[in-house]
Amino acid sequence: MSENAIEKPNAVQELRRESTILTTTVGSYPLPDWLLGAAGETAVVDATRVIFDTQRQAGIDLPTDGELYRFDINHPETNGMIEYFVRPMGGTRADFGRTEVEAFRRQRAMDFRAKPAAVVEAELTEGTLDLLSDCARAAAVAGGPFKFTLTSPYMLARTLLDNYYGDFDTLLMGVANVLADQVRGLPCACVQVDEANIPGNPEDAPLAAQAINTVLDAVDPSVEKAVHFCFGNYGGQTIQRGTWRSLIAFLNALHTDHLVLELAHRPEDDLIALKEIDPRIQLGIGVVDIKINHLETPEQIARRLDHAEKELGPGRVAFIHPDCGFWMLKRSVADRKIAALAQGRDLYLGKATA
Repeated sequence: MSENAIEKPNAVQELRRESTILTTTVGSYPLPDWLLGAAGETAVVDATRVIFDTQRQAGIDLPTDGELYRFDINHPETNGMIEYFVRPMGGTRADFGRTEVEAFRRQRAMDFRAKPAAVVEAELTEGTLDLLSDCARAAAVAGGPFKFTLTSPYMLARTLLDNYYGDFDTLLMGVANVLADQVRGLPCACVQVDEANIPGNPEDAPLAAQAINTVLDAVDPSVEKAVHFCFGNYGGQTIQRGTWRSLIAFLNALHTDHLVLELAHRPEDDLIALKEIDPRIQLGIGVVDIKINHLETPEQIARRLDHAEKELGPGRVAFIHPDCGFWMLKRSVADRKIAALAQGRDLYLGKATA
C-alpha cells in the first residue's frame, strides 16, 4: 500500500471533522412526478440533481443519488433493485415461460416473487452492466461527497433461476465476481451494498458474507465501505422475520467500515444486541421509520440518538439515517422526514440554532 493510501483520509473521514455523527440516506428517493411523464436521459439527470439538492438543503451530510435511473414501472415491488442488476449481465435471459416459472416457484427462494428476475443459462459476465457510467452521471451533479448503492450478490442470486451452474454457492459467487469488477474505480465517497434477504435466512450467513466481502474487497481503499441491512419493505410491510442478535457473527465477519441498520421499526432487543458488534465497524442507526407516513420531530430524533448512545456507548454511533429507502413514500413526507433527521442530530449535538 502506498504512503498516500495510508495517510490520505477518505471523503467520509473529512466529513467527520465537521460532525462526530453524520446524517445519510439509505438509497432510493421518491420520483418527482414530472419524471414519470418525461423519462429520458436529460430528465433523469435533472431529477437526480433535484434529489441531491433536496437532501443537502435539508442537512444530509452523505446523500444518495435517489436511484432514480433504476426504477422499473413493471417491477414496482422492488423499485428496480433486482432486474436493473441481473438482466444486463451476460449469461442471463429475461424471457421465460410456464415451465421455468414453475421451476422457480419450487425453489421457494423468495415468497414475494412469483417469477424469477432472470434465467441463468451460461457463465455470468458483465454483459451490458455499467455501474461506472451510472456513478459518474451522479457524480457530475452531486455537488459534494455522495454514496453509491448496489444490491447484494446474495439477494440477487436468490431471484435467479439457475439452468447453468448447478448449485447455489457457485451461482452466488458468479454474481459476486461480476459485481466486484463493477465497483472498482467508482467516483464516489462511499459504496454501499444493500441486503434485505439474509436477515430472514441467517443459516446462509457464512456464504452471504463471503460473497459480500468479495464485492467490498474490490472497492478502492480511498472509498468508504458500507453494508445496509433491513427486514424488507413492501407496501409498508416487513417481509423477513429475524433479529440482529442472530446475525452478530455474520455482521462481524464483513469487511465493511460501517453498517446501515434498520432500527426505528425494530424491538429494543435489536439495539442492545449491537453492543456485540466489533469496535472496528462503525454503526449506522435507523431513527426514521419509512414504513409509515407519520413525521418524526427533531426532538424524537434527538431522543432516539441519545438512547442509542447510552446503550451502545459514546462514539459508537457514526451515522443516523432512515431505516431504508424512501421510494414508497410521497416526496412531501420524505422531504420532511430527512429535515427532521438533520435537525434532530443538530439538536442532540447542541448545534441547533434558534
